[in-house]
Amino acid sequence: MAAQKNIKGRVWRFGCNVDTDQIIPAQYLVTGDPAELRKHAFEHVRSEFAGQVKNGDIIVADENFGCGSSREHAPRALMGAGISCVVAKSFARIFYRNSMNIGLPVVECSVSADDGDELAIDFEKGIIKNLETKEEYTFHSLPDFLLNLIDSGGLVGYVKKQLKQ
Repeated sequence: MAAQKNIKGRVWRFGCNVDTDQIIPAQYLVTGDPAELRKHAFEHVRSEFAGQVKNGDIIVADENFGCGSSREHAPRALMGAGISCVVAKSFARIFYRNSMNIGLPVVECSVSADDGDELAIDFEKGIIKNLETKEEYTFHSLPDFLLNLIDSGGLVGYVKKQLKQ
């Protein structure tokens, strides 16, 4: 899923210290298929997630999202579920890099939003708007090289694109 410079999506709200085992339980690490991983995303902490998540939805969380093991399966499961972006006050560094490397946009920003709120995110301007509450938040806009990486579908897609040129 390639990123857009502006997205809108419905919020799934999470708290602090959401670890990769919560995102995708370890017993499902036998596959890297995003469609298969999607079926089990958050199954032990939000059992309704896999059945109700829609393409374009956005995860909003507090501190330390993606902590735990360095598995790439966690952001891959979120992409398979149709998540268009993860917004959190902070991320585990390895989760942040894994997400960007496979083309899942992540934004560090403290946002007040509840399940079901709709957010509009402008990656170039660094603005998040909660369309329900009308509150606006700013973050460091994503640099062109990261936007290009995400638009290419991640690092592998970016390298393939560069090799063709």
